[in-house]
Amino acid sequence: MPELPEVETVMRGLKPALEGRRIADLVLRRDGLRFPFPKDFAARLKGRQVQHLTRRAKYILAEMEGGDCLLVHLGMTGRFTVKRPEGPSQNLGEFYFEPGSADGGDGVHDHVIFLLDDGSKVVYTDPRRFGVMDLFPFASAGGHKLLRDIGVEPLGNELNAGYLATRFAGKSAPLKSALLDQHVIAGLGNIYVCEALHRAGLSPKRKAKTLAKGSKAGQRLDNLVRHIRDVLVEAILAGGSTLQDFAHTDGSAGAFQQRFLVYDREGEPCETCGKAIKRLVQSGRSTFYCSACQK
Repeated sequence: MPELPEVETVMRGLKPALEGRRIADLVLRRDGLRFPFPKDFAARLKGRQVQHLTRRAKYILAEMEGGDCLLVHLGMTGRFTVKRPEGPSQNLGEFYFEPGSADGGDGVHDHVIFLLDDGSKVVYTDPRRFGVMDLFPFASAGGHKLLRDIGVEPLGNELNAGYLATRFAGKSAPLKSALLDQHVIAGLGNIYVCEALHRAGLSPKRKAKTLAKGSKAGQRLDNLVRHIRDVLVEAILAGGSTLQDFAHTDGSAGAFQQRFLVYDREGEPCETCGKAIKRLVQSGRSTFYCSACQK
């Protein structure tokens, strides 16, 4: 599953291809992905200009001319390919390599093809079909069933020590689980929580409520917020992490996995203290940490 930096990378890659462009036609090769497409989906998008792209949690949102919002979630294997009239195709988020993925809309897993007014194609490919596309009034986006209950953006000012102190107060869940709760922080995923906790020197097993207690609570939470932001910004600048075949806008692989301090490094020496990195399972997810550095 792509995490926030990978989705941000894909969204930024789509911006120059889509913003300001008009959808001349929309070809649907299926009735839906994880869920059926909305009624009259193609007809409502045809002829409309894409005015602005943004990201909310792990969702890409396109504000359309006429007031609608196109919502996209990549699921596990979704990706976009921009095929311009001239020049090579650009794969925006190729998490899994599939033969035919660069066929320009003719591949077996090419399910949605946006034909733009400049002659370009934007092809959505999804082998497992766990992705989501929906269309609804932009003004009601905050109340959409997939968006209404998610927490603050980890890169926004709403994530701060005071906010976490309030959300962690009385919470006995492990810190790792608390940070992965999408009702608390939107879009923060497993890889980057592991990395941020190591940088902050905090154990993933520690009860979340312990961070909100004592005279040093503010300092601990400020430090955690800073490391969450730093690791996400660094990952975005690196183009994400290549766990399968993720690629960003110029077709090269995301490089942040080369900077992992703990994630997927079980048994390897911690670069800070030399002790072996450990792995445990929390809420069905692998957690990697250093028991010596993280308390």
